[in-house]
Amino acid sequence: MTTEEIKLRRLANHYLITPADKLTVVRDLCGIQSQFMTNVFHSLMIRCTDYSEDTVREGLAKNWPLRGTVHVFAEDDLPLFMHCNNGRDYRRNDWRGYTFWNRRDSWALTPERQKFFADIILKAVEIMPQSRDELKAACREHGMTPCEEESMFDPWGGGIRELCERGFINYTVQEKKEYCLSPQFTPIPEEEAMLEIARRYFTHFAPATIHDAQYYFRKSAAEVKKWLSKLPARAAECGGKAYYYIENGKTCHHDIPKCLFLAGFDQLMLGYEKKESLFLAPENIRGIFNLAGIVMPALMLDGNVVGKYKKKDRKLTITLFEALNKKDRDAVLEKAGTLWDDLTKIEWA
Repeated sequence: MTTEEIKLRRLANHYLITPADKLTVVRDLCGIQSQFMTNVFHSLMIRCTDYSEDTVREGLAKNWPLRGTVHVFAEDDLPLFMHCNNGRDYRRNDWRGYTFWNRRDSWALTPERQKFFADIILKAVEIMPQSRDELKAACREHGMTPCEEESMFDPWGGGIRELCERGFINYTVQEKKEYCLSPQFTPIPEEEAMLEIARRYFTHFAPATIHDAQYYFRKSAAEVKKWLSKLPARAAECGGKAYYYIENGKTCHHDIPKCLFLAGFDQLMLGYEKKESLFLAPENIRGIFNLAGIVMPALMLDGNVVGKYKKKDRKLTITLFEALNKKDRDAVLEKAGTLWDDLTKIEWA
């Protein structure tokens, strides 16, 4: 298998050549990382046949399913992604014993106080979705101290995240940090669930190396190899590396798209070890993956990342990593025009 064939297969499997319906896309791509909802919506817009700003949130949930980060995913995949300690912690409002959060020196909530304020939060969101500030105010009215507030509403998750991970609540699918009750579900045992998620990865992110899967899942090589031993995966060699994939019936007779404006935190960038990316040259890694942990929106030409971009209001700013000829610049401008009909200014940086 050649490098170009691997790139073509990945682009096709990511629905960047032939789009599909929204729920198929989010299921196959194991959700979409959602630090910023504008990125989620753009990621769906360039992949979906049924994208609509009016209906894009329907059938979706937002929570902490993979890699310690918030994702938007199909709501009916809640049992798959939210394992709740193999179901033992599902909707369990009991915080005795050690958790990732309460073993920290700065943790200020006793198990009893955490249960008390969890009940306050759950009663509030049962009535209607609540913002972080609204939930903080409700807890303060019932005597929450500043130190307890810092624990419950820690910027990296804290007690509110634990309520998410135990199946009580989800984020609402919007930019504003707001929480709602989760629909009830029966968690799938973690080992079974992770095997299904790995199947999706090696079907729709593949071809991918074991190292790629380690990077994506933050798991050991032994764990990835264990999954592969249970999956109908094939191996192909390219450049001295083994690439694994599960056939999905898609044909690869298309051309690589001339121009793509990927979303920030796009799955095509996040799905593989960035230092071994087939799309991004090593010297340009920091142009997309900055030191603050932000994954910038990437501009691709002929299957290679040639720059990044930023759209704010009606202005599009493109920062190039290499010089482009007039034909390529025209292709970029044409693609921008098909994506955004409100542009009044395009600036090359």
